Amino acid sequence: MSKNRITSAEVAERAGVSQSAVSRTFTPGASASKKTVEKVRKAAAELGYRPNVLARAMVSGKSRIIGLVVAYLENQFYPEALEKLSNELQKRGYHVLIFMAEQTTGNIDPVVDEILDYQVDGIIAASVALSSELADRCRVAGVPMVCFNRSQDDPNMSAVTSDNYAGGRKIAEFLLAAGHRKIGHIAGWDGASTQRDREAGFIAALAEAGVTLHSRASGEFKMEKAAEATRMMFASDPPEALFVANDHMAVAVMDTLRYELGLRVPEDVSVVGYDDVPASGWPAYDLTTVRQPANRMVASTIEILLDQIEHNSTETRRIAIDGPLVLRGSARIPEGWNT
Repeated sequence: MSKNRITSAEVAERAGVSQSAVSRTFTPGASASKKTVEKVRKAAAELGYRPNVLARAMVSGKSRIIGLVVAYLENQFYPEALEKLSNELQKRGYHVLIFMAEQTTGNIDPVVDEILDYQVDGIIAASVALSSELADRCRVAGVPMVCFNRSQDDPNMSAVTSDNYAGGRKIAEFLLAAGHRKIGHIAGWDGASTQRDREAGFIAALAEAGVTLHSRASGEFKMEKAAEATRMMFASDPPEALFVANDHMAVAVMDTLRYELGLRVPEDVSVVGYDDVPASGWPAYDLTTVRQPANRMVASTIEILLDQIEHNSTETRRIAIDGPLVLRGSARIPEGWNT
């Protein structure tokens, strides 16, 4: 049997307060006394009242919804990072809607209309590509956007990443210090700024030591592609050390090396990854890797976005946060390095 929706006026009457007091009780950040809040929430629970968030958004012009866009969740780094982003935004009174971009390219243009239809107050684009047209459309619509774990060529787009260039350098310096000279690289998707920056730092540090990259193959940030790249790279004149562009691929590389090719890690080949996902610390992998400082990346992303939403800031900020090289057992440890 149908039932008429309970209104805020009915809650106000039951609680013995004004209708505006009911509105303040259910508006994040609005001022209401503890006694009023208790009376209103008690009356609302008794009547089965829930505030109409969308209607309130139409009146206020603010939905308090953040669109969180991601291309894929297979990499353990993203579920963990997105959980942190969602939890922190909810603490600040925002709701999070997750949108999935097209996986093969990571381009969010096809879902932009849907995102804007929800009248989101802001967008966090996590490891997805943006066209300049999309960025312009969001600016025209007055919807601020921050890139998380990606940067864009657009000078007006704020972005928060780990310091991928410095991370790539650290890995090269570590492998060189361990005495490796035949060093290979299994790259991620070449369209990603993270891949380009990690490899650029890696190659630069090798070059400064007079070492050229021994071999390179692309794993496109996919486990099956990384396994194929490993088979190809070790078919002839194999490297003695590998930098794999992220841990998601590195675990597939290690499994292929050990269980298909019969090689020992690190005795026959050293392997280093990037991200420090939970599986990297499992005894089965014990992966040496550069840790992405997810907590600090999340905090900076939210600070930039809410500054734009709540204070109309137009400042473009590019933040690259340094992460440590975490030494474990998948790579030869240079003499004198602390584990």
